Amino acid sequence: MKEIFINNNNITYNSINGVEFIQFSNLKKYQSTISHGFTTRIGGVSTGECSSLNMGFNRKDTRENVLENYRRVAEVLNIDSRDMVLSKQVHDSKIKAVGEQDRGKGIFKESDIQGYDGLMTNERSVALVTFYADCVPLLFFDPQKKVIAESHSGWRGTLKEIAKETLISMNKEYGCLAQDIVAAVGPSIGKCCFEVGKEVYEEFKAKHNDIDIFCEWLNDEKLKIDLQGIIKRTMVGQGVREENICMSEICTKCNNDIFFSHRGDSGRTGSLTAIMQIL
Repeated sequence: MKEIFINNNNITYNSINGVEFIQFSNLKKYQSTISHGFTTRIGGVSTGECSSLNMGFNRKDTRENVLENYRRVAEVLNIDSRDMVLSKQVHDSKIKAVGEQDRGKGIFKESDIQGYDGLMTNERSVALVTFYADCVPLLFFDPQKKVIAESHSGWRGTLKEIAKETLISMNKEYGCLAQDIVAAVGPSIGKCCFEVGKEVYEEFKAKHNDIDIFCEWLNDEKLKIDLQGIIKRTMVGQGVREENICMSEICTKCNNDIFFSHRGDSGRTGSLTAIMQIL
């Protein structure tokens, strides 16, 4: 096991039975209450472009391979894959409260949770699963109300402020207060590699007048945007304490020997997952 320290926050890079995954220090403090992890591409049985720990059933992989990968990940996280709840993400900002009745959806039975990029629950033994391959993973835990949530924040989700929508949903559904929330921003494409066109900039500019502080122009038509930075500001603006936010600041494209990366692998890649459960 090795630890990576970044800006006084640390994440732990774990290797158990060959399965390599990341945990966040501020969430790991509550390991007697929650189990969590963010997968890498290492430690599974998938082959080809999905080699080896692909967690996506919609990739160029066999169902048998993906199920075995889930079994391995569930084992190292000490949870039951039958408790997992998967949604069909669409790069929107809707959040779904799930519970006992949703266990197994998307993995052992068809999921009717469609169009939601965020999941939340206050029920034990319900494991939330969200998917990534450059988009930003967001994990939330309220230790006061014992509530967990996860959100998939691509650039469209970041523009629609899915982090804010998650916090609002946690408050409406469970009475969570933003100042109590412990949050983590997982590995994703970094500002170093997230190059977009001027049309994307214009969309962000319409929403954030000061978006330029998160941008680096390459020429008149191309620029790089810091999605993780925008998300952190959104969380803080909503009332999350800055010291309660763990920023991974790891770029999946720069490290696509460890992480699946849509851009790094030219679209031919597998899926990473964020998984969290109340024990």
